[in-house]
Amino acid sequence: MYAPHPSPAASPKATLASRVSSALRTSILTGELPPGLKINLDQVRKHYSISVSSVREAMGRLVADGLVEFEDQRGYRVAPISLANLEEITRLRMELEPLALRATIAAGDIEWESAVMGALYRLNRTERTASDLASIEAWEAAHRTFHQALISGCRMPLLLNFCAILHNQNDRYRRRFLLIRSGDRNVVEEHAAIAEAAVAHDADRAGALLKRHIERTGTNLLRHLQSALAPTADGGAS
Repeated sequence: MYAPHPSPAASPKATLASRVSSALRTSILTGELPPGLKINLDQVRKHYSISVSSVREAMGRLVADGLVEFEDQRGYRVAPISLANLEEITRLRMELEPLALRATIAAGDIEWESAVMGALYRLNRTERTASDLASIEAWEAAHRTFHQALISGCRMPLLLNFCAILHNQNDRYRRRFLLIRSGDRNVVEEHAAIAEAAVAHDADRAGALLKRHIERTGTNLLRHLQSALAPTADGGAS
């Protein structure tokens, strides 16, 4: 049920909680822990051989990320997915990530430019194939690194944190989509156009391209989710 046990180490409680939250986060993003699943804290404690307080700390981090929900008397559950949630995530990303990108471009130096182009190169060299979990995971890691590099120099820690939370939440939807298809547009060209405008310090163009990229991704994911949630002819769920 849970991700592989982290390698043992004599680490303080905060480090253990961080490792467990990271492992559970991966399991949630990949769908190993599906939306709505009740999380048994005692099972988590035994699986990772950690204290109850460390388990609760790990859960607190996942709640803050919006990947786990807590209800009195009901405990912890993997956050559900919905069309409304995906629409909100997309709208917020369309506003916040271009804002962070513009601020980064204003302060960007040659090290940042190199990081962006290096991340783009790695992303373009990473193949992804529908139904191939290993390739999807590799692509997701490269994709995350690219988007983080774009906005890494905005000098607004709260904004970066919000963007990271939204990206994590968006990942759950995109991974479901990528399990059945590789995409229906040339994302290589889109990413390249965003990166080139960014390192050219053309904030208006880079911001507009990033916003359009997020919007189109969100539209594709919404269509996929609508199809997945559409009732069948006999009234059941598809």
